[in-house]
Amino acid sequence: MEVGNGSDLEVLVFQSSSELLAKLHEKWCSVKRQPYPAMYSSIFGGITLDPALMVIPIDDHMVHRGHGVFDTAILLNGHLYELDAHLDRFLQSASKAKISSPFPRSTLRSILLQLAAASKHKKGTLRYWLSSGPGNFLLTSAGCPTSAFYAVVIDEDFSQCKEGVKVITSTIPMKSPLFATMKNVNYLPNVLSKMEAEEKGAFASIWVDEEGYIAEGPNVNVAFITREKELVVPFFDKILCGCTVKRLIGLAPKLVAKERLKGIRFANLTVEEAKDAAEMMYVGSTLPLLPIIVWDEQPIGDGRVGELTMELSDLLWDDMVAGPEIQRTPVPYKD
Repeated sequence: MEVGNGSDLEVLVFQSSSELLAKLHEKWCSVKRQPYPAMYSSIFGGITLDPALMVIPIDDHMVHRGHGVFDTAILLNGHLYELDAHLDRFLQSASKAKISSPFPRSTLRSILLQLAAASKHKKGTLRYWLSSGPGNFLLTSAGCPTSAFYAVVIDEDFSQCKEGVKVITSTIPMKSPLFATMKNVNYLPNVLSKMEAEEKGAFASIWVDEEGYIAEGPNVNVAFITREKELVVPFFDKILCGCTVKRLIGLAPKLVAKERLKGIRFANLTVEEAKDAAEMMYVGSTLPLLPIIVWDEQPIGDGRVGELTMELSDLLWDDMVAGPEIQRTPVPYKD
């Protein structure tokens, strides 16, 4: 677009796809490091390594109606962590959103592994979407030919989190259970909740449900260590069932066996009970645990990163780096 004032503005008209593609390549040529090494789209039925072609149709109902679901997986040391757990949740979300996959589960899984291999990256994140599909701008996708599947590898660096963060109680209304328990693309409440926290000098926020019980963070679960040394996690009936926090619950008995933890349980926690915890943490894929040391300007415990939080973090990180193959799926890279 040529910059001008009012009626002086002149919008470029591209006469051909090659002309437009050249313009898009200009943009990506100025990027020092390509953030998206590979993308798959069922629209063109393959993988592209060209960032200028990593696009989706404007009439896709995921774009203009928000009718889509997504999920993710961590790529670490050439393995996809918890791929099957995330893929199962992905398809459960699609079912709740009334979106049929264009492929069976086995094909989706194969596409994701081939995409990771094509990227040639050993570390990053894999994000993928099911959309009700492109075809028109109506409210429902009834007239659209098929649903669509998209996936992208993101060149993202991450490491074990060891520094504590501050959080606030969000004033942004949380999603209703129907929408909160499916991982759909309607993330405006999540975005506003995170922005609210950042505007107040905090890392992120905590949602509290209508009954006054602790729910979750904007895109992570939350967990607590009580003064009695119990690991406590909010029930999943009104929030997203996090794959990482489920894995944490599966690993935590190792600390119970060592008598470091006294127990593990799900519970409805009030804000008062939660703020009285000895330790608090966010739990999510790329963290995998993030210590929370201050909430609404009130220290959690002694206001320092808790020992048990870091022991749990070590369990998860070790599982990501060198856990069993049932958790870590090797990517079939080509020599």
